Amino acid sequence: MPKRVVDTGHPEDGRWGHWARFVIRRPWPVAIVGLVITGTLAAVGINLNPNEAQLKNFPGAGTAIVGRQMLADAGISPGVMKPFDILVEDGGNPQAIAAKVSKVDGIVGASAPSSWRRGSDSLVEAFPAIDGAAPGIQGIINRTNDALAGTNATLSGVPAVDRDFVHAVYGNFPYVLAFVLALTLILLARAFRSIVLPIKAAILNLLSLAATFGIVVLIFQEGHGSSLWNITATQAITAWIPLMIFAFLYGLSMDYEVFMLTRMREAYDETRSTNRAIELGLARTGKLVTSAALILMFAFLVLSSSPGFEIKEFAIGLAAGIIFDATVIRALLVPALMRIFGEVNWWMPHWTRRALFLPLRDPLPEAATERA
Repeated sequence: MPKRVVDTGHPEDGRWGHWARFVIRRPWPVAIVGLVITGTLAAVGINLNPNEAQLKNFPGAGTAIVGRQMLADAGISPGVMKPFDILVEDGGNPQAIAAKVSKVDGIVGASAPSSWRRGSDSLVEAFPAIDGAAPGIQGIINRTNDALAGTNATLSGVPAVDRDFVHAVYGNFPYVLAFVLALTLILLARAFRSIVLPIKAAILNLLSLAATFGIVVLIFQEGHGSSLWNITATQAITAWIPLMIFAFLYGLSMDYEVFMLTRMREAYDETRSTNRAIELGLARTGKLVTSAALILMFAFLVLSSSPGFEIKEFAIGLAAGIIFDATVIRALLVPALMRIFGEVNWWMPHWTRRALFLPLRDPLPEAATERA
């Protein structure tokens, strides 16, 4: 292989070593650049809309798309393609239920064919005035449920099920996130013998995820560049995709973080110099972390060539998130913030050491032990 590619000598003498020393000399400009990039994308990620795409924004081609357009051109409500299904039990009167639901604000009509009956149960179908994934659908669902209160009828159908799914999943997500963060902080505090490093790692991981969501929002929800994958703006991101991106990226980015900080902790234990620890840790892990991120990025880019638009969103989100984390977060923010924090990086109070069953003092460097 060419000599410029082959790793010769000490890693700190190569490009990553030069970059580490540049960051050590100018930590504030590097940190500001990283925070501006990350903060801008994270601000866009706040607009993430975890929901099914409205049918008018549903990408694709074929007879189904042509039929959808014909209905829209005829002025027929998009709600006919995602109607409410109402189950009437125990011999209830479906015609009375249909008449009652038809008066609900946001419902343009309801039907209860006599053939939709089995024994004492029957079905009623109601048609909302808007798409089943439109922002105002929750209000129509609530008013329909209120109208059915006290009857033997129950609301279902795709719009109601989708809303229940989103509320159930994202209603419990804060508890899952809190559990993951607490477990991460405990394990990393014990591994790095520091309180600051685990907190910084958790915050940067969350910022990396928020920035990744911002990239997904820009490309697919708002359509800036989605034409590269032959789809248009969907105005929403399928509800399960942000959760899967979180599960993948949090683990991968934490792997990179642990790998890098472990080397920095080892170097600090040997030299008792934060600057030297940053230089050695970044120089010795930068190439490996970036190479691993590039392999995964290209693998997910290949996956994005699949025909389904949901797989495209998922694959591009992972590809962008992985390379963003390995570059902006690991190459800019991690070393720059560690240089700014200085010796505070290694702070750990005695009560925390006792709680985690750690020795009250860190071991002396090997050279100091030999002198003693």
